[in-house]
Amino acid sequence: MREPKVFIAGPVSWNQLVAVEKLPEPRPHAVFASDHWFALGGTSAGKALNLAALGARVALRTVVGDDEAGRLVLDKLRAAGVEVIAEVIDGATERHLNLMDPRGGRLSIYLELPRLRSPRHDDRALEALAGADAAVVDLADHARPFLAAARTADVPVWCDLHDYDGASAFHQDFVDAADHVFLNDDGMATHADLMRFITSRRAAVATLGAEGAVAAVDGAVHRVAAAPVERIVDTNGAGDAFFSGYLVAHLGGADVPGALAAGAAQAARCLASPELAPLD
Repeated sequence: MREPKVFIAGPVSWNQLVAVEKLPEPRPHAVFASDHWFALGGTSAGKALNLAALGARVALRTVVGDDEAGRLVLDKLRAAGVEVIAEVIDGATERHLNLMDPRGGRLSIYLELPRLRSPRHDDRALEALAGADAAVVDLADHARPFLAAARTADVPVWCDLHDYDGASAFHQDFVDAADHVFLNDDGMATHADLMRFITSRRAAVATLGAEGAVAAVDGAVHRVAAAPVERIVDTNGAGDAFFSGYLVAHLGGADVPGALAAGAAQAARCLASPELAPLD
């Protein structure tokens, strides 16, 4: 099978992860960590690592600061075989503080965001996009110009809307441009609202946490159960792993049930790993 080529535009980050017994309540008090560490983060980094691990050829266009965190991010991505097309700006790389409990709960605190005067794209990124089988355009203002660029290049657009609530103005460009939509079930008011949204699309997938996932493609609805995980090590990146497993299977010719199963299997491998993508 030909090696699939995927172009990604979107955010990366350098994160501090802190394990706690339970997420803190909204009152003044002390919380003791059971562990803490630093790791690569960001939804586009998660997709790039998982796609590369699954055998895709990946080009990632992103933004980092001219700082130690940015250098660590780029080193990690390049070591995984990802072609990184980075705009390096004055200032800080995106950084998060993630509090995580043993049951998969997470509170993500944004510590730094890159400060861009205006989003742009360059010739190297446009060349990588034009040669791709799919363009993954993640939620970031600096990725937004690639929605139109992918249309011009006639490359199918895949967008992960995360916790989209069905009305957010920030998401609208991505909703309008996407050929394939992914989201989770956190943002919609009800499951019925979620189903109405995905069935209004030609191709949409919603992840449901421990309940698996549901897809609506060309008017048909398909479901998959979550793949079993003996022990959840880290929930960071599981949604990106699902997305990546589905995308690679789709590009390889799998039908919707097969792609859903591949997504669920990759998410399970990610959940059992301390990294954004499985280590093996």
